[in-house]
Amino acid sequence: MEVHKTDRWRLASLLLLLLLSLLPSRGEAYLQERKNYIVHLRPRDGGAADGPVEEWHRSFLPQAAAAGPDSAADGGPRIIYSYADVFTGFAARLTDEEAEAVRGTDGCARLYPEVFLPLATTRSPGFLGLHLGNEGFWSRSGFGRGVVIGILDTGILPSHPSFGDDGIQPPPKRWNGTCEFRAVAGNGGCNNKIIGARAFGSAAVNSTAPPVDDAGHGTHTASTAAGNFVENANVRGNADGTASGMAPHAHLAVYKVCTRSRCSIMDIIAGLDAAVRDGVDVLSFSIGAYSGTQFNYDPIAIAAFKAAERGIFVSGAAGNAGPDPGTVGNGAPWMLTVAAGTMDRAIRTNVRLGNGEEFHGESLFQPGNNSAAGPLPLVYPGADGFDASRDCSVLRGSEVAGKVVLCESRGLSGRVEAGQTVAAYGGAGMVVMNGAAEGYTTFADAHVLPASHLSHDAGSRIVAYLNSTPNATASIVFGGTVIGSYPSPAVTFFSSRGPSKASPGILKPDITGPGMNILAAWAPSDSHAEFADGGAGLSFFVESGTSMSTPHLSGVAALLKSLHPDWSPAAIKSAMMTTSDAVDRTGLPIKDEQYRHASFYAMGAGYVNPALAFDPGLVYDLAADDYIPYLCGLGLGDDGVTEIAHRPVACAGLRAITEAELNYPSLVVNLLSQPIAVNRTVTNVGKPGSVYTAVVDMPKDVSVTVQPPVLRFAELKEKQSFTVTVRWAGQPNVAGAEGNLKWVSDDDYIVRSPLVIPAKGE
Repeated sequence: MEVHKTDRWRLASLLLLLLLSLLPSRGEAYLQERKNYIVHLRPRDGGAADGPVEEWHRSFLPQAAAAGPDSAADGGPRIIYSYADVFTGFAARLTDEEAEAVRGTDGCARLYPEVFLPLATTRSPGFLGLHLGNEGFWSRSGFGRGVVIGILDTGILPSHPSFGDDGIQPPPKRWNGTCEFRAVAGNGGCNNKIIGARAFGSAAVNSTAPPVDDAGHGTHTASTAAGNFVENANVRGNADGTASGMAPHAHLAVYKVCTRSRCSIMDIIAGLDAAVRDGVDVLSFSIGAYSGTQFNYDPIAIAAFKAAERGIFVSGAAGNAGPDPGTVGNGAPWMLTVAAGTMDRAIRTNVRLGNGEEFHGESLFQPGNNSAAGPLPLVYPGADGFDASRDCSVLRGSEVAGKVVLCESRGLSGRVEAGQTVAAYGGAGMVVMNGAAEGYTTFADAHVLPASHLSHDAGSRIVAYLNSTPNATASIVFGGTVIGSYPSPAVTFFSSRGPSKASPGILKPDITGPGMNILAAWAPSDSHAEFADGGAGLSFFVESGTSMSTPHLSGVAALLKSLHPDWSPAAIKSAMMTTSDAVDRTGLPIKDEQYRHASFYAMGAGYVNPALAFDPGLVYDLAADDYIPYLCGLGLGDDGVTEIAHRPVACAGLRAITEAELNYPSLVVNLLSQPIAVNRTVTNVGKPGSVYTAVVDMPKDVSVTVQPPVLRFAELKEKQSFTVTVRWAGQPNVAGAEGNLKWVSDDDYIVRSPLVIPAKGE
């Protein structure tokens, strides 16, 4: 019997439907879009004895997904990463239905959908008191010799001279890392400086030579932390000098977890996991973070806890969301949270008006020192009579051709793009004025035309001049590199502020480091639109952000680790915080971007002073277990604390403590009408036989007593405890108060802790 073609087609369709009906879950899964998740598991009761971790992770997947690596037609492997060291769980690709099934499986704590986080020198070593010589702290520390700094970022350009290994010892025998550089001409590879290099996820897939840096950011941060000495470093003649990182003889291990524009949380945790397993001593994390998320919902905080428990120092960027309060990220107390400040170097371009007034500004565009562009007509797009925007994103050629154009800043970025627009319409020069919130923070940008970035105050006075005359003119005067600019240091406007929403009773950020106009190693990248060739002719470049301040502190931590290998991460943090500077180079209180007295919520304890940190006298120490009562006191519950601690915790069996009672180097006291007493314990790391006297600097409406008022230490590593009682001397002040508790010895040690009473409502 002959079967008609139409009938055969109908018969085949029926058979296909029948087969799909027999496999409903599989067939439906094909039709569903898969998404990436981090699957957070509760700790296994039996630990590693229950079998390989990958097998345990696979047991949480639905049966069809757990059968092994899927075919390419099925969308690739389901399990992307099995985390083994810093996180209890794995990353996987799941349909919505599969995700719900995993979420309901016994032993699963929660699922995190994949999110992407943003990326958050010749002068800075000298500004921080690090100088070449035989007797200084820098040389005494061996320049960080033997310490491994792990950099989580966009990779590294291994051929850069900052990563040469002259004078650097071979990797320590405990090192367990790997090098994944491919053999690409001119890219170099691992040596005694770069001892490990790996790329993860999209950061590996999207690069022709992982983990080579294709953005510049990772090369810049790595060289800031541990770049070797390079003479005659500059950016087109500016900021010239001998460049080096904070710990120039430390080793680098590079974990490429970011592309040019974003960093996957799955790849970040995989990089942290690998770094701990490889054996790094310091982790530098110049990536934005969760802000305000309680710690058991923050995978980075959870991973960092495990790293700290292993004795690894973790340095994280506070973030670039300032100056608004409550914006600080990476705020877990087991991490060092780093704010960004200025230095005393400026790359000067001044604006000289037709009425004789002159204002200091900055720009990397320097055609020649003491030369000038102008005087030329000065115009303000967006003002009356102009069909344009005040930030110069929209212009008309007839308005700006041959003139100096005043543009309003767009915030953290967009200044170079504004100059490109001005130049495209024939503008002869540009003045960028800050908005009110940006205050006096100015950037030295690689402009494409004569330009100057000015403070809000200077910009306001220029606007007043424009309104006073129909024939306004301006000249741009190029002054080159200037050392000794004032005030310095100051806190930048973009540096994220406390209080931490996740734990407002712990002062965050912890400390400030150089983060403004930092010159460091450079990797050419077409992501930098200001250079037609991606900056191929540049070996160094200037960048700003808490991304830049963080590796400064990571490098200082490496120096301290090299000098004091037995110190815990908490002791190293304490040494840096209690010796930091609360005053600038003239002895006045450090200022913020408005040139007002910077609060501790802006700068943390103060601006890092490495030369004092190596010998702090006393430290406030903490072990990993000391954070458990604090976490119970936060009200996270047994499950929440268990997720962070990576082991079962029953808070009912512990004496939970308040945030103020954690043995932290700073104190936040939520003082109402009743006195509050908190305890602290210090360890003598200075000299035997030392005697310390308590000195309190607080406003007169606050009464602080310390018992005992004198601490006597017979031996090194001896511990002494004391109680600080804080009360209002009169009526409670709703504005709060700030001051310091200092332990001062006859041996010239001053161990300073910020003491903060938050404003009511903070």
